[in-house]
Amino acid sequence: MAERPSFDLIALIAASIRRERERAGLSLTELARRAGIAKSTLSQLESGTGNPSVETLWALGAALGVPFSHLVDPPRPAVRVIRAGEGPVTYSEQADYGVTLLASCPPGARRDVYRISAQPGPPRSSDPHRAGTTEHLVIGTGRALAGPAEGPVELGPGDYIAYPGDAPHVFEALEPDTTAVIVMEHI
Repeated sequence: MAERPSFDLIALIAASIRRERERAGLSLTELARRAGIAKSTLSQLESGTGNPSVETLWALGAALGVPFSHLVDPPRPAVRVIRAGEGPVTYSEQADYGVTLLASCPPGARRDVYRISAQPGPPRSSDPHRAGTTEHLVIGTGRALAGPAEGPVELGPGDYIAYPGDAPHVFEALEPDTTAVIVMEHI
């Protein structure tokens, strides 16, 4: 199901976690405690030998007070094209679900754009993100059940949904090779 991200992405994530941890003035022990992960796991991630899941990176972002994108976004050129099937993919531990960061918030802006590719199976359950987060989702191909955990909506190609990202929410592919674009707004 989940393949190991490329070395470049692993190195980028390692440097980003270390940078954000140091910026926050946290020790390895304290960040691991706040994120609910083992200190040895965090040490492996910072050394570039770990294989982080979406859930681990979300937990670290929440513990550091930064969006997920701050941990996986490479430096940006002035013009950026990411072809379908390209870009840094991070995989879920819960479901056959991969997320590709397409664009993150530059300083002063408050939105990140991701491409999702998913297969039928267990849903991808997300814990609440930072207060004030809203998610906007557009299905590209396939069908999915997405939105608030207590009331997800079935969506098809071209369908759009907006929902609070600061409450539990889910994404479940209902057809093979389901794709979507998600925009996360951060306040």
